[in-house]
Amino acid sequence: MTVLRSVGALALAGALGGVLTAALAAPVVSGGGMAAKTVANTFVDLPPAPREEPLAQVTRLLDKDGRPFAQFYEANRTAVRLGAVAPVMRQAIVAIEDARFYEHGGLDVRGTLRALLTNTQAGGIRQGGSSLTQQLVKNILVESARTEAERDRARAPNLARKITELRLALALEKKYRKDEILERYLNIAYFGAGAHGVEAAARRFFSTSASRLTLAQAATLAGAVRMPFSTDPSLGPAHRARLKMRRDLVLDRMAGLKLISQQDAASAKAAPLDIKLKPEPGGCEQSDYPFYCLYVQRELLSNPVFGNTAAERRSRMARGGLVIRTSLDPIAQRAAEQAIRRYVSPEDTEVAAEAMVEPRTGRITAIAASKRFGRNPGNRKNGPKTTFNLAADVAHGGGQGFQAGSTFKVFTLATALKQGWRFNDGFVTPGSLVPAQGYRDCSGRPVNDPDTRILNASGEGSGGPHSIETGTWKSVNIFYMMLERKVGLCNVVRTAKSLGITRADGQPLKEVPTFTLGVNEMDPVTVAAAFATFAARGIYCRPLAIVEIIGRDGRRTHVPPACRRALEEDVADAVNYVLEGVFTKGTMHGQGIDRPAAGKTGTNNGYTSAWFAGYTPALAAAVSVGDIRGSYKYPLQDVQIGNQYYGAVQGASLPGPIWVDSMGPALRRVEPRGFTGPDMARFGGGYTPGLEKALEEEKRREAMDGRGDRRGDHPFFRRHRRLFRWLVGRSPLDSDLGWSRRRG
Repeated sequence: MTVLRSVGALALAGALGGVLTAALAAPVVSGGGMAAKTVANTFVDLPPAPREEPLAQVTRLLDKDGRPFAQFYEANRTAVRLGAVAPVMRQAIVAIEDARFYEHGGLDVRGTLRALLTNTQAGGIRQGGSSLTQQLVKNILVESARTEAERDRARAPNLARKITELRLALALEKKYRKDEILERYLNIAYFGAGAHGVEAAARRFFSTSASRLTLAQAATLAGAVRMPFSTDPSLGPAHRARLKMRRDLVLDRMAGLKLISQQDAASAKAAPLDIKLKPEPGGCEQSDYPFYCLYVQRELLSNPVFGNTAAERRSRMARGGLVIRTSLDPIAQRAAEQAIRRYVSPEDTEVAAEAMVEPRTGRITAIAASKRFGRNPGNRKNGPKTTFNLAADVAHGGGQGFQAGSTFKVFTLATALKQGWRFNDGFVTPGSLVPAQGYRDCSGRPVNDPDTRILNASGEGSGGPHSIETGTWKSVNIFYMMLERKVGLCNVVRTAKSLGITRADGQPLKEVPTFTLGVNEMDPVTVAAAFATFAARGIYCRPLAIVEIIGRDGRRTHVPPACRRALEEDVADAVNYVLEGVFTKGTMHGQGIDRPAAGKTGTNNGYTSAWFAGYTPALAAAVSVGDIRGSYKYPLQDVQIGNQYYGAVQGASLPGPIWVDSMGPALRRVEPRGFTGPDMARFGGGYTPGLEKALEEEKRREAMDGRGDRRGDHPFFRRHRRLFRWLVGRSPLDSDLGWSRRRG
């Protein structure tokens, strides 16, 4: 401190001392004139205690097992009761900041004058001149300030501010007991390194809690309060050296007050600072599970349940000190992440995303993506990171989504079964189809498309007879376009909507003939929740990430599942029966998870994206794959993804294996359970002209082709069958492609 500053401080303290002396004398002065009365009124007619806004605290996200995985904060603070602060910490802070705290009534004249003399002689700040109550008042005024001007007034180094502070301190002493004041001070004070309050400081400086602080640690924190910026240990050796000097000063002060022995003080001073800075990450980018974190964050910011306005919701999240229990299952989450990482690299422009949803509750257990979360260097669009929540819709931080492809055929399937179709019901399909008539949207308007020609198997195939079962297992486009026309496009749309289907971008669904072929852009969370409806025997539950909210007052608010019946149990059971065949007889033949499962592949026109959505009675999941640069501009053809080359990516060649590799580990603690069998009296039987003969012919061709012999059943051949078939020019079995738009 310079001589000029010392003189200034002495003048201020001298003036203050005069005021204090006058204040103390005022009550006993008789007829002292207006000046004495004014001073007396200043300190006798006290204002109300300062308005106290709830302190900004950390909001933490917990997984289903109660482990934290993310946090948001405006100020890194966790308020604690005084009883949760080590006694030695309480002694240390009182010793260095206000040794007579328990003796005075808010104004410590003797302490103020003593501090003035000590600091002047030392040429620097050795002791505080303000009582703890005064310091609490100052912090309250700064915390409660709504504008920068109010904050500046709360910190202004002038006599008027000091007198206001003293008056409010007296009012505060009337309102609270001493221990209550000390508790509030320890929770509001800033200790440096981004730590507000003693609990956050203990965690940040020493990776411990306030209740377990040692003598040396307590003295360190008590020393940091006076000069938190110049003693910030995160800023380097010089700051740590100043912090050690402050710690030793606190130890000497405690020994001088006989709170500890000289030997204890000397022993603590001889020890190193032993700072163990614990990172306190904030926001989703630093979370262990950033995409799940982003989903929860967007839910908090957009849902009116958490506040009437966006600003109120954001403030509550950043300052509220909430504990948000989520449905995130670390086992499922890691399984999804590892499966995606096995097939797709963050460096790839092709991206994979997966969401897992629990049937009957809608609880989201995992949200994963192939990219890492965050911004790329130089804010490049393409790179190993993304700020889009690739598994979610736009409302939850996602992008525009990818066309869902043939996964949408399940809604036509469910509609047909509702209307009385049986498993073997079907018809003969042509080699191509132009949807020129018979399609109306839900407003009754014709939406025929004479410029579109629907094909099977990447443009090949001569058509033939197909039933509900074979048309689904082989994912026959023309069959499903014709079936959609027979059951009614609007009825299919209504079924989809009843199962929670909405576009990823929030726009209305496209009610067009190719609806059943998945022309709408979707996100995995929405698709997984829809498929979970079948697993739950017709009960649809809105996707749910937040299970419980615990307020700073400890009050718990449970968030129950939002479920409703969307399908008859019998219809859902029938859908499950057909979709189980996708694994045993259809496009996912040879891939399974060693337990009953059902699902549907999805590959889009021109290979613009690929999907697989599937489920067991206990868990549903959906996987999407597409190019982040634009699915139409960059189709999934002749691409290397991860370490694998793909002539064309299909639902069963990449999303399917990711689903298989993630669902097995995700369910490892869940007992296998089968689906309820279908009502065969209602759904069994049926007739498709020529189907029996066509199936016999197909078996004969397979036998001649060698696909049914022992070599064809070898695991190596099964694993690489699609590659072999592609190399020899054959169309893959699981091709659910085939519609193309003619352009004039």
